[in-house]
Amino acid sequence: MTITERAAYIKGLAEGLGIDDSTKEGKIINALIGAIDDMALTIADLEATVDQMAEQVDTIDEDLGTLEEDFYELDDECDCCCDDDEDEDEDYFGEDLYEVCCPTCGDVVCIDSDMLEEGQTTCPNCGELLEFDLEDDNCSCCDHDGCDCDK
Repeated sequence: MTITERAAYIKGLAEGLGIDDSTKEGKIINALIGAIDDMALTIADLEATVDQMAEQVDTIDEDLGTLEEDFYELDDECDCCCDDDEDEDEDYFGEDLYEVCCPTCGDVVCIDSDMLEEGQTTCPNCGELLEFDLEDDNCSCCDHDGCDCDK
C-alpha cells in the first residue's frame, strides 16, 4: 500500500467514524488527517521527481561512459602490476604517458615525461607524494645492474 493509499484509508476510517467537527477533538483529528493527506501527496510528487532524475542521471552516466571510451580509449582493467614504479603506457596526444600505481591507495596515476623528470607528483586520489628515482638502473626482480631480464 502506497503512502497516498494509506492516507486515503485513514481519511475513510475517520469519515466512517462520524467524527464531529464541532468538538475540539474532532477539529484536531480532521486537521491531522488533512495534513497527512497533503504530506502523502507531496511525498508522492517528490518520489516521482526523484525517479525521473535517477533515469536522467543513468542516461548521462551511460553517455559519459561511451564518450570516455571513444575519446580516451580507456580500459576498465588496471595493467599496472603495482610492484613496479613505472609502466610505459600508450602514446596519447603525442606524449609518452606512464602508469604509476600509488602504494597508498592503489590508484593508477598517468604521468608524462615532464612529470617524470621532475621526480615527483601527488596522487590525485589520496594526496600521497609519489617520488621517482631515475638514477637507479637496478632490476627490481634480481638487483643486477643493467639487467635485461623480461620481468
